[in-house]
Amino acid sequence: MAKLLILYYSSTGTNTALARMAEKHAKAQGADIRLRKVAELAPDVVINSKPEWRANADATKEIEIATPEDVIWAEAIIFSFPTRFGVMASQMKQFIDTLGGVWAQGHTANKVVTGFVSTNTIHGGQETTLLSLYNQMMHWGSIVVTPGFTSESIATLSNPYGISVTANEGNLEQPFQEDQEVVSQAINDMVGRLLEITDKLN
Repeated sequence: MAKLLILYYSSTGTNTALARMAEKHAKAQGADIRLRKVAELAPDVVINSKPEWRANADATKEIEIATPEDVIWAEAIIFSFPTRFGVMASQMKQFIDTLGGVWAQGHTANKVVTGFVSTNTIHGGQETTLLSLYNQMMHWGSIVVTPGFTSESIATLSNPYGISVTANEGNLEQPFQEDQEVVSQAINDMVGRLLEITDKLN
């Protein structure tokens, strides 16, 4: 089965929840998984000013920080991150920006990739944020796999660019405004789609 890297950034926990859902479904489908978070750039004084940010940081201490070797290892990558003014969060961008050497050696070519994203408001830049990822993936020579409307649950979320949710900030028990079961099923379907395509290509 495919070697899958689930690579995420989360401040207040929404993308932690998305990444953990992806991990659960990928494990059930037999994938070889690495769950990694990118390094935090915000100083503690900023993190501590927002209780839900501090809580998420403390709750995810055991998750390893991503390294370039994780990207080299992977055959498929799920990226998950929040929007910042219509583009990806700087923490994810900073990690991608460190991978010039990996790219130059050809290690990013033919990776099968997709994106998950969260916003604080409905239509708050979800599609443009995913495109900010896919623009970079085209430079990588990666194979971008989008959900389209390939299952009922994915169609219910109504974003053919990638899995996207509206954050229910500060509520780690119910981190999305969308129906939790619909989101979980959409992620399951998208993980299955990504793994199926990866297996066919490798």
